[in-house]
Amino acid sequence: MTGARITAIGTYVPEKKLTNAELEQMVQTNNKWIVQRTGIHERRISRPDEFTSDLCVFAVKDLMQRYNKKVDDVDMILVATSTPDFPFPSVASIVQNQLNISQTGAVDLSAACAGFVYGLHTAHTYIASGLHKKILVIGADTLSKITDYTDRSTSILFGDGAGAVLVERDEQSKDFIGFDLGSDGRGAQHVYRSGLSQKVNGIELVDTQYLVQNGREVFRWVVRNIPESIRRILENTQTSLENVDWFIPHSANLRLIEPICEKLEYPMDKTLYSLVNFGNTSAATIPLALDLGIREGKVKNGERVLMHGFGAGLVYAGQLLELNLDEQINAPTPL
Repeated sequence: MTGARITAIGTYVPEKKLTNAELEQMVQTNNKWIVQRTGIHERRISRPDEFTSDLCVFAVKDLMQRYNKKVDDVDMILVATSTPDFPFPSVASIVQNQLNISQTGAVDLSAACAGFVYGLHTAHTYIASGLHKKILVIGADTLSKITDYTDRSTSILFGDGAGAVLVERDEQSKDFIGFDLGSDGRGAQHVYRSGLSQKVNGIELVDTQYLVQNGREVFRWVVRNIPESIRRILENTQTSLENVDWFIPHSANLRLIEPICEKLEYPMDKTLYSLVNFGNTSAATIPLALDLGIREGKVKNGERVLMHGFGAGLVYAGQLLELNLDEQINAPTPL
């Protein structure tokens, strides 16, 4: 099996901030309530004329600048998103054009907040098959565009952002150690955005352009299922949690991350999340959290990272890997 390695990472968030204080003026809530229940202080909001593809392009350009990388020779672009610019064409195709990449496959992945990890797994399998050499994996969402800012249960959570990594063939690499994927469609009605069909699992949906979430049911499902998925990864790879240097769960809500760590008996100070200043950015939360750790000098090459995404579907995806990025040539632009 051909080896694969993440060689570079880049991230981008819009300039506009939406603070808890500003939300107090929009909906019945307050800063203390939001922080206590979510851990979120602010989030970034895309401009009306700024879309998911724009965030993707900026994230890739950040990657290129920091690691002195060219992407005109990538042979596949995978974009994980729930908020594409259009139902079709794909965001990946728009990114391909904007970055002047030719002779490449381009496809969007729909796995909600687990999308980035699904993208990593897909890139690894493409390269491990021997059919591909260099793949861009991007997790990006503009959830502010489908958030109901009159609903205090969802408006406090979501923000916009993008993270991109370059996965390249490396015959000597064994960086992708193990994974676990799954889905429980019985809970599909708990997180959705209505579309062509107005029913799921025989249940009539609220017909709205906005995201709808039953936070209590999602919480119960996550706390019940995600620790078991992580244990399967560890068992299948004969890895102890003590040998996992960093845990990067989907940054949905700090009060959701804490019980996962408690069940696993894994320390919070070795857990990375991006929600404090960026909110829940769906497919972008995990690459944002990883990059924040790299930017702060905490995460280093040779360390083992366990990523785990979960979200609408209800789907989940976990990936254990060793980090061995190329040398960073230029300092990143501050987020």
